[in-house]
Amino acid sequence: MKNLLKPSLFWLLLLTVAILTACTNSDSNTNNDADNPAPSDSEDTGTEEGKVTIDFWHAMSGTGQESLDAIVAGFNESQDKYEVKAEFQGSYEESLTKLRSVGGTKDAPAITQVFEVGTKYMIDSGYIEPMQSFIDKDSYDLSQLEENILNYYKVDGDLYSMPFNSSTPVMIYNKDAFEEAGLDPEKAPETFSEVIDAAAKLKTDEMYGFSMLTYGWFFEQLVATQGGLYVNEDNGRSGDATEALFNGPEGLNVFNFLDTMNKAGTFGNFGTNWDDIRAAFSTGKVAMYMDSSAGVAGAIQNAPFEVGVAYIPHADEVQRNGVVIGGASLWMSKGIAENEQEAAWEFMKYLTTPEVQAKWHLDTGYFAINPKAYDEENVKEKWSEFPQYKVTVDQLQDTVPGLATQGALISVFPESRQQIVTALEDLYQGKDPQEALDQAAEGTNRAMEIANKTK
Repeated sequence: MKNLLKPSLFWLLLLTVAILTACTNSDSNTNNDADNPAPSDSEDTGTEEGKVTIDFWHAMSGTGQESLDAIVAGFNESQDKYEVKAEFQGSYEESLTKLRSVGGTKDAPAITQVFEVGTKYMIDSGYIEPMQSFIDKDSYDLSQLEENILNYYKVDGDLYSMPFNSSTPVMIYNKDAFEEAGLDPEKAPETFSEVIDAAAKLKTDEMYGFSMLTYGWFFEQLVATQGGLYVNEDNGRSGDATEALFNGPEGLNVFNFLDTMNKAGTFGNFGTNWDDIRAAFSTGKVAMYMDSSAGVAGAIQNAPFEVGVAYIPHADEVQRNGVVIGGASLWMSKGIAENEQEAAWEFMKYLTTPEVQAKWHLDTGYFAINPKAYDEENVKEKWSEFPQYKVTVDQLQDTVPGLATQGALISVFPESRQQIVTALEDLYQGKDPQEALDQAAEGTNRAMEIANKTK
């Protein structure tokens, strides 16, 4: 792998751009707790009652943290050689800022959870030990894990981190509103034109037909499902990207799709806050909207009507390609003791077992990275009660592997996503779709140029 970006520039961009990041903090309900645990002193990381003790830094709070703590406790009780200490570090950004101060040293935590857009930075940071080295050493069978999740975290065929909390976008809709509008509640619209037509029929004085969070991740997904690439150099996977491609035909299809409904008054703009758009749906202010697969459970629980879940829509003239994984993965530190790395690897293997993944899936709504988890009786029972869960898994497994759905790798993703947010806001204010897209592409190109020059 080439050196992709100096840490100092990445962090300047990351900390400057205060944005949500790909079903990350919104899915895990992370918060910015001022009393985050401090990094552990490595002098204290050794053995506890003869066990090798390691730290696991994560950004999960709420339900996610409760489930994770239970999983960690289960691992600790399952054997007598290792002890994992799970420590909440605040948001993904806050956790990575702390990691930067100790990364690559013996003081680093053995495991750190990192959001997917930090992948390129982590690979080039010198902080991590690639998962592939342990996979090869242990002859670990990767085929047991979900291919379309693994693909994001593979570069040049090697797996760098272990997928953990993985999610994709879905379209969620109000079945009761569909019936009242004369639409089939069991058949959601699939193409852009079908969504536009349905939104017009669903629109009332109190309710918009369709909405999408003003967030770059959803735009990326609607481009990828058309087979479109976000940047050149094979979506940044064969070399350092130098040019944005998202302002091409696929990106324009997305902007024209949104622009058409916005001008018709059938599109509801609920801004950039996940809670706002979810509240709008549950209170009947919008009939269809894009959400994370990890938001399905909340939508069902909070809505006083029947909730439907469907695949994300695609442009009429193309075949559906599928979705790109969002969320986060687990990275193993380099520079720590060998027995601590072994402890981290054993925990990661435990984490991927069907039983553990079934619990994680049911507790949080995130995908099981081991598909055998879906054969567990507790999962079958849950799916029988709530078939909407299965739709999210079907969409992932129906995804066509390729450069588009593997996802783009660029070290300035946070800044690029902010460029898309600005472009969407401009679009809703009446700016020409192509002009708004081109401006976002120019901003992304400048950011990539600066990053490439600082190597």
